[in-house]
Amino acid sequence: MKFLAIPAALMLTAGAAFADNHSMTPMVEASDQDVSNGVVSATRIVAPENGWLVVHRTDSEMKPGPVVGYAPLRMGETMDVAAILTEEVASGDMLMLMVHSEAGGMKTGAFEYTLGAKEDGPIKPDGNLVMTTITAE
Repeated sequence: MKFLAIPAALMLTAGAAFADNHSMTPMVEASDQDVSNGVVSATRIVAPENGWLVVHRTDSEMKPGPVVGYAPLRMGETMDVAAILTEEVASGDMLMLMVHSEAGGMKTGAFEYTLGAKEDGPIKPDGNLVMTTITAE
Protein backbone atom coordinates (compact mmCIF):
# COMPACT_ATOMS: atom_id res chain seq x y z
CA MET A 1 0.00 0.00 0.00
CA LYS A 2 1.42 3.41 -0.97
CA PHE A 3 0.81 6.60 0.96
CA LEU A 4 0.85 10.00 -0.67
CA ALA A 5 2.81 12.65 1.17
CA ILE A 6 1.00 15.99 1.13
CA PRO A 7 2.95 19.01 2.33
CA ALA A 8 1.57 20.38 5.60
CA ALA A 9 1.37 23.91 4.18
CA LEU A 10 -0.92 22.70 1.38
CA MET A 11 -3.17 20.86 3.84
CA LEU A 12 -3.42 23.96 6.04
CA THR A 13 -4.25 26.20 3.08
CA ALA A 14 -6.95 23.85 1.79
CA GLY A 15 -8.36 23.42 5.30
CA ALA A 16 -8.47 27.18 5.87
CA ALA A 17 -10.24 27.75 2.55
CA PHE A 18 -12.80 25.05 3.40
CA ALA A 19 -13.37 26.56 6.85
CA ASP A 20 -13.74 30.06 5.40
CA ASN A 21 -16.34 28.90 2.87
CA HIS A 22 -18.30 26.90 5.42
CA SER A 23 -18.31 29.40 8.28
CA MET A 24 -20.03 32.22 6.40
CA THR A 25 -23.44 33.04 7.79
CA PRO A 26 -26.23 32.50 5.23
CA MET A 27 -27.66 35.86 4.13
CA VAL A 28 -29.19 37.99 1.38
CA GLU A 29 -28.16 41.61 0.77
CA ALA A 30 -30.31 43.80 -1.48
CA SER A 31 -31.72 47.30 -1.51
CA ASP A 32 -34.80 49.04 -2.85
CA GLN A 33 -34.52 49.14 -6.65
CA ASP A 34 -36.14 49.97 -9.95
CA VAL A 35 -37.70 46.78 -11.35
CA SER A 36 -39.18 48.29 -14.52
CA ASN A 37 -36.68 46.20 -16.54
CA GLY A 38 -38.32 43.01 -15.20
CA VAL A 39 -35.36 42.02 -13.02
CA VAL A 40 -34.73 42.03 -9.25
CA SER A 41 -31.13 41.83 -8.06
CA ALA A 42 -29.47 40.82 -4.82
CA THR A 43 -26.10 42.44 -4.24
CA ARG A 44 -24.69 39.50 -2.29
CA ILE A 45 -25.96 36.08 -1.23
CA VAL A 46 -24.33 33.49 1.00
CA ALA A 47 -26.00 30.08 0.64
CA PRO A 48 -25.08 26.96 2.64
CA GLU A 49 -26.02 24.72 -0.32
CA ASN A 50 -26.95 24.93 -3.99
CA GLY A 51 -30.44 26.30 -4.40
CA TRP A 52 -32.45 29.31 -5.49
CA LEU A 53 -32.91 33.01 -4.91
CA VAL A 54 -36.69 33.23 -4.78
CA VAL A 55 -38.60 36.51 -5.03
CA HIS A 56 -41.89 36.47 -3.10
CA ARG A 57 -44.50 39.17 -2.90
CA THR A 58 -44.98 40.39 0.67
CA ASP A 59 -46.58 43.25 2.58
CA SER A 60 -46.40 44.98 5.96
CA GLU A 61 -47.17 41.65 7.69
CA MET A 62 -43.84 40.36 6.29
CA LYS A 63 -45.17 36.92 5.34
CA PRO A 64 -43.86 35.35 2.12
CA GLY A 65 -46.52 35.46 -0.57
CA PRO A 66 -46.68 34.18 -4.15
CA VAL A 67 -43.43 33.66 -6.06
CA VAL A 68 -42.80 36.29 -8.77
CA GLY A 69 -39.25 35.33 -9.79
CA TYR A 70 -36.29 33.07 -9.07
CA ALA A 71 -32.68 32.42 -10.05
CA PRO A 72 -30.29 29.51 -9.40
CA LEU A 73 -27.66 29.85 -6.66
CA ARG A 74 -24.37 28.12 -5.95
CA MET A 75 -23.30 27.10 -2.49
CA GLY A 76 -21.11 29.80 -0.94
CA GLU A 77 -20.94 33.49 -1.69
CA THR A 78 -22.38 34.88 -4.93
CA MET A 79 -22.39 38.54 -5.93
CA ASP A 80 -25.01 40.31 -8.09
CA VAL A 81 -27.68 37.64 -8.47
CA ALA A 82 -30.44 38.66 -10.90
CA ALA A 83 -33.89 37.05 -10.93
CA ILE A 84 -36.17 37.64 -13.90
CA LEU A 85 -39.68 38.54 -12.77
CA THR A 86 -42.42 36.21 -13.98
CA GLU A 87 -45.17 38.77 -13.49
CA GLU A 88 -45.48 42.53 -13.29
CA VAL A 89 -44.32 44.28 -10.12
CA ALA A 90 -45.40 47.88 -9.58
CA SER A 91 -43.47 50.69 -7.95
CA GLY A 92 -44.17 50.53 -4.21
CA ASP A 93 -44.69 46.75 -4.12
CA MET A 94 -42.77 44.96 -1.37
CA LEU A 95 -40.67 41.94 -2.34
CA MET A 96 -39.02 39.32 -0.16
CA LEU A 97 -35.78 37.90 -1.57
CA MET A 98 -35.24 34.48 0.02
CA VAL A 99 -32.80 31.57 -0.25
CA HIS A 100 -34.46 28.25 -1.07
CA SER A 101 -32.95 24.77 -1.21
CA GLU A 102 -32.61 22.51 -4.24
CA ALA A 103 -33.64 19.56 -2.04
CA GLY A 104 -36.85 17.56 -2.07
CA GLY A 105 -37.89 18.00 -5.66
CA MET A 106 -38.20 15.48 -8.46
CA LYS A 107 -35.71 17.20 -10.81
CA THR A 108 -32.31 18.70 -10.03
CA GLY A 109 -31.92 22.12 -11.62
CA ALA A 110 -35.66 22.73 -12.05
CA PHE A 111 -37.41 25.11 -9.65
CA GLU A 112 -40.39 23.15 -8.30
CA TYR A 113 -41.57 25.16 -5.28
CA THR A 114 -45.13 26.40 -4.89
CA LEU A 115 -46.23 28.35 -1.81
CA GLY A 116 -46.19 26.01 1.20
CA ALA A 117 -44.63 23.03 -0.63
CA LYS A 118 -41.59 21.10 0.57
CA GLU A 119 -39.98 20.79 -2.87
CA ASP A 120 -37.18 23.35 -3.23
CA GLY A 121 -38.46 25.03 -0.06
CA PRO A 122 -36.83 27.78 1.99
CA ILE A 123 -33.72 26.97 3.97
CA LYS A 124 -34.02 27.69 7.69
CA PRO A 125 -30.72 27.60 9.57
CA ASP A 126 -31.56 27.65 13.29
CA GLY A 127 -35.25 27.86 12.29
CA ASN A 128 -34.89 31.26 10.60
CA LEU A 129 -35.57 32.15 6.97
CA VAL A 130 -32.61 33.55 5.02
CA MET A 131 -34.11 36.63 3.36
CA THR A 132 -34.37 40.37 3.06
CA THR A 133 -37.24 42.63 2.02
CA ILE A 134 -37.08 45.45 -0.52
CA THR A 135 -39.52 47.89 -2.08
CA ALA A 136 -39.80 48.18 -5.85
CA GLU A 137 -39.16 51.71 -7.09
